[in-house]
Amino acid sequence: MNADDTSAAMSADASEMGPVDYLVLEFPGNRMTGEGLSSLLDLVDRHVIRVLDLSFVRKDTDGSVTALEIADLDGDGELDLAVFDGASSGLLDEDDLREAATVLEPGSSAGVIVYENLWAAPLAAALRRGGARMVAGGRIPAEDLLASLDAAEAEAGSLS
Repeated sequence: MNADDTSAAMSADASEMGPVDYLVLEFPGNRMTGEGLSSLLDLVDRHVIRVLDLSFVRKDTDGSVTALEIADLDGDGELDLAVFDGASSGLLDEDDLREAATVLEPGSSAGVIVYENLWAAPLAAALRRGGARMVAGGRIPAEDLLASLDAAEAEAGSLS
């Protein structure tokens, strides 16, 4: 992906786009190893998602916030995220990065990613053409999901 791909994504008819989400991924102690990068690239290559924005911030121990440049994450001399260099739709701005940093522990960094769910675009477009509109959405944190499944399993076990 490059800046041209991102611009093309944003100039597409919004009625044809999939849902757009964001993630703030904290790296405690500023330890960005590059682990998971191949999974992100795989999602992009398979057209499951389209990265619209990717930025990094650091929250120093004194609480100050600094935007970081895309860099060599694992220290192997190769720019790991070069494929995303210039990925900026304009959706993510300095205020968003400062807000994202408020949830970080001091001495940590974060990747902030805004992405379109391409897998859902055909469904979303068809529903919009039929007059449907999104009125609510959300995400269940993995920890909550696992706790609910464990509780349901324990309840089922006590009934048998």
